[in-house]
Amino acid sequence: MESAVYQVSAFWDDEAAVWVATSEDIPGLATEADTIEALSQKLRDIVPDLLVSNQVIAGDYTGAIAIHLTSHRQELIEVAS
Repeated sequence: MESAVYQVSAFWDDEAAVWVATSEDIPGLATEADTIEALSQKLRDIVPDLLVSNQVIAGDYTGAIAIHLTSHRQELIEVAS
């Protein structure tokens, strides 16, 4: 399964003012960051560890891990007359 593309979903939590990421493909993934760039970096750091911890990939695996990060953010735009 090492050649799979792991789906990660992120949304903007307006109340907490952070990006939140979760994934059904990566057990235990729940993280947040102030910017989408910082979130992406956190994913680079923790996704391999989670995949190894959950025995999705071998502990001695070398190579690439592909993730598809989909982000959602809703904003209200006020238009003055």
